[in-house]
Amino acid sequence: MHGRDLHAFVDLDWSSVEQNRKQMRAAGACELPGFLRPAALPSFVEDACRLAPQAHRSGGLGTVYLGFPDESFPADHPQQWLGNYGVGAVAYDLFPADSPIRRLYEWDELRAFVAAVLELETIYPYADPLGALNLAVMGDGDELQWHFDQTDFVVSLALQDADAGGDFEVAPFIRSATDEHYDDVGRVLGGERDLLTVLPMTPGSLLIFAGRHSMHRVSPITGTTPRLVALFGYDTKPGTMSSELLKAVRYGRVA
Repeated sequence: MHGRDLHAFVDLDWSSVEQNRKQMRAAGACELPGFLRPAALPSFVEDACRLAPQAHRSGGLGTVYLGFPDESFPADHPQQWLGNYGVGAVAYDLFPADSPIRRLYEWDELRAFVAAVLELETIYPYADPLGALNLAVMGDGDELQWHFDQTDFVVSLALQDADAGGDFEVAPFIRSATDEHYDDVGRVLGGERDLLTVLPMTPGSLLIFAGRHSMHRVSPITGTTPRLVALFGYDTKPGTMSSELLKAVRYGRVA
């Protein structure tokens, strides 16, 4: 499957860019349902299911801010909150060259489209041989704790739903560059849901998400069908690499 062939598999609608930009400005997210054409979805799911057994499992407790708890704050403060996470990740170097998921990630036109939606002149693929492209594999009992991303944006392709749970729950723009809004963050961590939006992540949907200022989680999963989502690593500068610690945790190796 070469770049020129991918238009037969995806609905890359350049006429929707301005509407997509409005969604990003309003909600920090743009979801494109049906991005994978219905006839193409089974081949992408089959690709993901072949790769899923190679996922490295990680889990434990994580913070909202993806670091260590800050003990200079009170014990009940969001900076000290810990939540459960459990996920498997297939690293980029395990995707064969003929993988349709990999071909789509490496497609220059998709990268240009995402940049246009983000109102950027250009974006670059990660240089990381492990982290540039991942398949997130989540099964019974897995979840991702409430957190903010450390990158400006994430691009994901939903491929398969779990039997139950696995919802992508978001508190849009709950903090800003100048105000952490700890009171609102604490309300969400305490179980209040009035600030939340649920993004369905329907199989075949592409999601462009700015998670630095929007707290989010994947709700606990139940059932025997794994939740499969491809994560496309792009950045505003070339040469981006994951940290050695992140690679060791996420993939069980650093090279």
